[in-house]
Amino acid sequence: MFEVIGERINTSRKNVQAAVSERNAEYIIDDVKKQQAAGANFIDVNAGARIGHEVEDMKWLINTIQPIATVPLCLDSPDPTVLEMAFQMVEKTPMINSISLEKERFDAMIPFLNEKNCKVIALCMDDNGMPSSSDDIVQRAIKLVEELNKIKIKTENIYIDPLVQPISTDVKKGVMVLDAVRAIKLKFPEVHISGGLSNISYGLPQRKIINRTFVSLMMAAGMDSAIIDPLDQKIMATIKTADMLLGHDNFCGNYLRGVRAGVIES
Repeated sequence: MFEVIGERINTSRKNVQAAVSERNAEYIIDDVKKQQAAGANFIDVNAGARIGHEVEDMKWLINTIQPIATVPLCLDSPDPTVLEMAFQMVEKTPMINSISLEKERFDAMIPFLNEKNCKVIALCMDDNGMPSSSDDIVQRAIKLVEELNKIKIKTENIYIDPLVQPISTDVKKGVMVLDAVRAIKLKFPEVHISGGLSNISYGLPQRKIINRTFVSLMMAAGMDSAIIDPLDQKIMATIKTADMLLGHDNFCGNYLRGVRAGVIES
C-alpha cells in the first residue's frame, strides 16, 4: 500500500510557525488529527524555520503531537543533534528526513544513523548538484543504499528520493525520473521510492492537475510513498484509486471506504 507522509507540521508554513511560536497546542493537535483522519501514514515534523529555536521547538512539537499520534513521526532536520534528541523522545519507530550524498551532510548523518532502528529518506543529491540524467539518479541511489547498508540500515527501511525537477525547464524531466524509478526498483525491489511531487509542476498553471496525473505515473513506475498534504482530497483520491488499479488494495477495500466516506467522487 502507498504510504503518505503528511507534510503540514513545518514551521516554514506561516500558520504553523505562529502556532509554534505562541505554543498553541490546540492548532497543532487539530492539524495532526486531520492529517491522520485523511490517511497519513507518517507525520513529518520540521521545526527548522525559526532560527535559533529548532531544538526547543522540535521538543515542544513532539511533546504536543506524540500523545495523540496514531502513526509514527517523520523527524525532519539536517541537524543530527536535533535528530538525536527527537529520536530519544519518540515512542514509535520513526522515519528520518533525510540523508544525501553531499559530503558535509553525509559525514554528519552517518554517525547518527549508525545501527539506528528507523526508516530513512535518502536524497539523490551530491556535491555536483541535482541529477542530470536517469543514470545519474540510479547511480546515486545505488551509492546511498550501499552506504546505508554498511551501517546496518536495512534496504526495506530506505526511502529513495529521486528528486523530481520542474518539467517547465525541460520537458524530459518527467520521463527522466520515471525511468530512474523503474531502474532503481528493478535493482532493489525492497527499497521504497518517496519524496515530494509538486516540483514537477513548478512554473506552470493548474499545478494540482499536473501533480495528480504525475503521482499516478510515478506509482505505476514503482513509487510507493510521497511527502504530500493529506488534506488535499483530490490527490488523496487519485492515490487511493491508483493503488487499487495497481493491485495493492485487497478487494478494493480502501477505495470503497473512500467512496462511502465521500472523499472519492467524480
